[in-house]
Amino acid sequence: MISIETHNLTVSYNRRPVLWNIDFELPTGKIIGIIGPNGSGKTTLLKAIMGLVPTSSGYVKIFNQDLEDVRSRVSYVPQRESVDWDFPASVMDIVLMGRYKKNNLFKRITKADRDIAAEALEKVNMLEFSNRQISQLSGGQQQRVFIARSLAQGADLYIMDEPFVGVDAATEEAILNLLHDMKNQGKTVVVVHHDLQTAKDFFDWIVLLNTRMVAAGPKEEIFNKKLLQEAYGGKLNVLSQVGDLMKEKAFNVREK
Repeated sequence: MISIETHNLTVSYNRRPVLWNIDFELPTGKIIGIIGPNGSGKTTLLKAIMGLVPTSSGYVKIFNQDLEDVRSRVSYVPQRESVDWDFPASVMDIVLMGRYKKNNLFKRITKADRDIAAEALEKVNMLEFSNRQISQLSGGQQQRVFIARSLAQGADLYIMDEPFVGVDAATEEAILNLLHDMKNQGKTVVVVHHDLQTAKDFFDWIVLLNTRMVAAGPKEEIFNKKLLQEAYGGKLNVLSQVGDLMKEKAFNVREK
């Protein structure tokens, strides 16, 4: 089964294409990484899939339907930097937002809703912070709360924009373990990721993007020098040199 299909998808800002003629089909039940250099259109692609930016041409299908018909099955986690974390809300308030549906925004929160939210917080190791104001959390903790909100929604498709940015190693590992649990439950997870060094370890399937789609497929088919060079150009040489140096000196990818 196909989770997301795009055909001839083009998005322009001020008549300048930032995504050009994107065609792909993504499978269900996989952890899928969207990777490419800075400015390649990764975040714009997610926003186009979610209907948050106007498209110049093409279409998006989710589970072979229009987004509006399956919106309750789709959960979106935006970049942490795009959220106003000074908004006066507790951790539990934020997670409970995942229990509201578009056609029932004024429903009363039930005990079952609170139990589901608490379970989601427990999965991201944030239950003890339920009453904490979100502004008082670290960046990694805030990211976990947003993922918990997404889990509380009970979706089938999770779309996440750079969930690993600005988090410590423990949070990174916790998020990755959670993604694998979701996959084992038959969920599909699509993640924009900026780190080419870790992408091969994190994902089953890769979309390689640089304004246009360079390639999409199982990671074993995508991670080769020809396709990566096509996407990253001269930047790939620098990344390779850094990777070789880290391997030679036995440096950690990040601090523990």
